[in-house]
Amino acid sequence: MTIQSTDTAQSTDTAVVSERRAMLVANGLSIAIPLVVALLLGIPTKFDLGSWTKQLPHLIGAINTVTSAVLIVGWIAIRFGSVTVHRSAMLTAFGLGAGFLVCYVTYHLTNPSTKFGGQGAIRGVYYFVLLSHILLSLVVLPLVLRALWYALLKRFDRHRKVAKLAYPIWLYVSVTGVIAYWMISPYYQH
Repeated sequence: MTIQSTDTAQSTDTAVVSERRAMLVANGLSIAIPLVVALLLGIPTKFDLGSWTKQLPHLIGAINTVTSAVLIVGWIAIRFGSVTVHRSAMLTAFGLGAGFLVCYVTYHLTNPSTKFGGQGAIRGVYYFVLLSHILLSLVVLPLVLRALWYALLKRFDRHRKVAKLAYPIWLYVSVTGVIAYWMISPYYQH
């Protein structure tokens, strides 16, 4: 009986250490990714990878659109108890997020930032959408990483708690990404 208690205690200790490490990784990525992106965006000399990179904003807009749809499918699926569809949708959304990041960084490493050309009230709307999109993307990253981690560990009690906060922010970030794209797309240089 003592041996079982010791094994259980060691198993619990191992799980706690594993969870702490995972949260450290999530926190580290949540800090490192935005810092690296900011540094890359600040590079004054852009790399020449060809004119194809000028099409990346359109791909980024499409990725955000599909991500928004997949997030909604994932939410509906879990409401109807379809864990398999939910899991597939959310992993797809996560993969799309990674693809978005690659495209976004590639575009900004190879092209100057596009200036919004709208005037009047629409300018304020655009910058509100863009700023809220950027700030909430920073907030949602650690939440999504935690939700994913808890789901992978089958810690669904914790997954649900984090997902209830992460999901609406993630959906907002995806939808505002689409809105920001549509608002600035007339000003892209082709």
